[in-house]
Amino acid sequence: MNPIHRALGDKGRRTNESNDCMTSLAKGFAVLDLFCEVHPVWHADEINHALGYTRATGYRYVKDLVEAGFLRKVSAGRYSLGPRIIELDYQLRRSDPVLLAASPVMDVLVKKTGLDAVLSTLFDDRVVDIHRASGDPTLRLSYGRGRPMPLLLGAAAKIMISHLGRRQMLRIYEAHAQEVQSLGLGASWSDFRIRMHAIHAEGFYLSLGEVESNVGAAAVPLFDMDGEPAAALALVGLTEAISAIGEKQLRKLLRKAQDDVRLAISTRSTVPLTA
Repeated sequence: MNPIHRALGDKGRRTNESNDCMTSLAKGFAVLDLFCEVHPVWHADEINHALGYTRATGYRYVKDLVEAGFLRKVSAGRYSLGPRIIELDYQLRRSDPVLLAASPVMDVLVKKTGLDAVLSTLFDDRVVDIHRASGDPTLRLSYGRGRPMPLLLGAAAKIMISHLGRRQMLRIYEAHAQEVQSLGLGASWSDFRIRMHAIHAEGFYLSLGEVESNVGAAAVPLFDMDGEPAAALALVGLTEAISAIGEKQLRKLLRKAQDDVRLAISTRSTVPLTA
């Protein structure tokens, strides 16, 4: 065989192996994605039925996930999420640069306003809070840390979506076009994009009663070490408390916090990893 053809053949086999590996990885994550608040425990046969896996394939993925600690057996054939996820959550709290930089800034915001400061992130079609500093012990929010929030409602969600790239924003629009229209965010992709670009240009969003009727929030975007949008920082409180502080002061406080987080991230990025 010609050496070039042989090399190309080897490359093709490696590519196929890589694709098979990624396919297996995606299938494994698909199992984890089934577990949610309304269905926290799954039988292996239910997993196979939900994902269309053969019995042998599904049981293999479940076995691998149990061995890795991502699932744990709770009874015969039934599984829940495992302790490895808690361990990874601990590591995230200790290593996420944006979270580490934002946490002390959020504590300052809480002391200045008496509101809650909430750090949220967006992945796939999910908005989740990853950290909350409480300033009002009487405030009860329906969505806490880790519980997915409505994708298109509230200050944090809109700020993050408005900073997505065109392809990501279009994907969200196509998957939720009817909801976009019903919420008055645009009757077409063009309308939605214009609305999001306006929020992006403003760099600040104030919502009152969007997620919960008596709760308001003001949010700004936060960026990672490369300047890419990574999270939203919001001040959250009862609408009366939000209105009492006023949009102008909320904007000023969050702009200052945004600058402080940016400085903390840039400073941390210059510190040797061994430190």
